[in-house]
Amino acid sequence: MANVVRAALVQATWTGDTESMVAKHEEHAREAARQGARVIGFQEVFNAPYFCQVQEPEHYRWAEPVPDGPTVTRMKALARETGMVIVVPVFEVEQSGFYFNTAAVIDADGSYLGKYRKHHIPQVKGFWEKYYFKPGNVGWPVFDTAVGKIGVYICYDRHFPEGWRQLGLNGAQLVYNPSATSRGLSAYLWQLEQPAAAVANEYFVAAINRVGQEEYGDNDFYGTSYFVDPRGRFVGDVADDKSEELVVRDLDFGLIDEVRQQWAFYRDRRPDAYEGLVRP
Repeated sequence: MANVVRAALVQATWTGDTESMVAKHEEHAREAARQGARVIGFQEVFNAPYFCQVQEPEHYRWAEPVPDGPTVTRMKALARETGMVIVVPVFEVEQSGFYFNTAAVIDADGSYLGKYRKHHIPQVKGFWEKYYFKPGNVGWPVFDTAVGKIGVYICYDRHFPEGWRQLGLNGAQLVYNPSATSRGLSAYLWQLEQPAAAVANEYFVAAINRVGQEEYGDNDFYGTSYFVDPRGRFVGDVADDKSEELVVRDLDFGLIDEVRQQWAFYRDRRPDAYEGLVRP
């Protein structure tokens, strides 16, 4: 019998404040649960604007502890309420001066499973992230959830194949990639890189992008979020490029074994020959 997991993602417009942004995502999650979803993921720093369009100290106010800060605490209650696994991307403060771009993973019973911290931090016009974030230091964890093995890779990470592969080696069946990416910068890569990563590593990918423009810059976040399967095929339609949307799709995890047996990429890896890849 097929191991089908109904999964969801949200691409959202910024509301103007954290309280209404979190409340809006709670309602999306409840609707996803009503549609039978068992796992849901939100966009990069979902409870805040994409403040990295500017470099201003006032934006450190968006940071909070993980897992004991107010947003992740609230999402733990939401997971218990809905019975869904939730991927929660936030701006994390670990201690004074230690800030990370982080995603917490919460199991369907509301228990906190752990966090992923973004490894690759951009510093280009409109994406001034090195001003705010330290590089991630917790590796590439894969979380054993109620629906299967879930990994996370965040936005700019997606341009680096090494982390995608490590998540596959660590057993990921579904990788959420919460993002905030702009129409003028890399739109032509959006429907190329994640499907290619899904094929190369033979798992499902949930690609989530913000949508719309926000008050801190002129980045035009173009949505078009989607799920892609291990053969690189979109699962259902890609989301709209201008409107907020909840996307719910059925993912047949049985396809992972089928593809890995047919294409055998993991069998034919040559780690003995790759030492040059990690030289500075």
